[in-house]
Amino acid sequence: MDPIVIKVPTAFAMVALIGPSDSYLRILESEFSQLSITVRGNEIYVKGEIEVAKQFEGLVEELIAILRSGQNLNTDMVRRSIGMIKQDPAEHPAEVLSLNILSNRGKTIRPKTANQKKYVDAIDTNTITFGIGPAGSGKTYLAMAKAIQSLQSKQVNRIILTRPAVEAGERLGFLPGTLHEKIDPYLRPLFDALHDMIDQDAIPRLMNSGVIEVAPLAYMRGRTLNDAFIILDEAQNTTAEQMKMFLTRLGFGSRMVVTGDVTQIDLPNNSQSGLKIVQDILKDVDDIAFMHLNAEDVVRNRLVGDIVTAYGNWDENISKSTFPIRSGKGDR
Repeated sequence: MDPIVIKVPTAFAMVALIGPSDSYLRILESEFSQLSITVRGNEIYVKGEIEVAKQFEGLVEELIAILRSGQNLNTDMVRRSIGMIKQDPAEHPAEVLSLNILSNRGKTIRPKTANQKKYVDAIDTNTITFGIGPAGSGKTYLAMAKAIQSLQSKQVNRIILTRPAVEAGERLGFLPGTLHEKIDPYLRPLFDALHDMIDQDAIPRLMNSGVIEVAPLAYMRGRTLNDAFIILDEAQNTTAEQMKMFLTRLGFGSRMVVTGDVTQIDLPNNSQSGLKIVQDILKDVDDIAFMHLNAEDVVRNRLVGDIVTAYGNWDENISKSTFPIRSGKGDR
């Protein structure tokens, strides 16, 4: 069988594609070990099972497309591109990894997986989007980037970020200090994301003027939020009543994103999570999207994804090997 010949445009130095010291090429050879891969000049010769060879050819074309977009490849991008192609040969990693959401101080925020791009697209096309997935899957970070993008393009007049303060039972008045000091520990992750995306000197000005508001969920009651991009983070720690209260704050010209991880519920007294319930209640409502991210979408240290997967497998095995505990009052 004749090998497939992939010609790399001479506009790109071959090292940009195969990596310094052939580091990207070694990853490709490891992930496609059933193929014989040879590089000669600006050509790559691939020999082996035709379907796998075609898949490899499509992958290399996607990597070249990423280079055409003006980005430099790195190890993470190569691995993620391989994962996307292997999961779905019709996927286009270049479209995912070249989508610019926001740029600040030389840093560009982009989706890094196919699921993350679908999540970002859902935010663009729906009034309310739920992003449900494990820690590190980008659900809150990407929502924050879309919020700031919407503000900068004048699609909205303000950004409202909120979280339930579960540990304090929302009874913030009993804590010492000013309101800011009371809520700061619960809202700190949102502030951290803001500092990644907006010049640090601008944040106090935007908050003092009300353009950006960061507040606990308890302070949303009774309000109607117009012309705003509203993010509810850690939504797994809302009750059903709190979730209904939040969703009904939606005003004209506003967009909502609700994020959470249903495997990390911290509600007291075994209360049922509003994020779990809402998926059944609103599943057939138009203009509302439920996007599910998973361990493959985790963009922190690669070990985090393995940890999430291991815990998921452990939970599944435990649930299969034990009987549910029922109280005398019946299931709740």
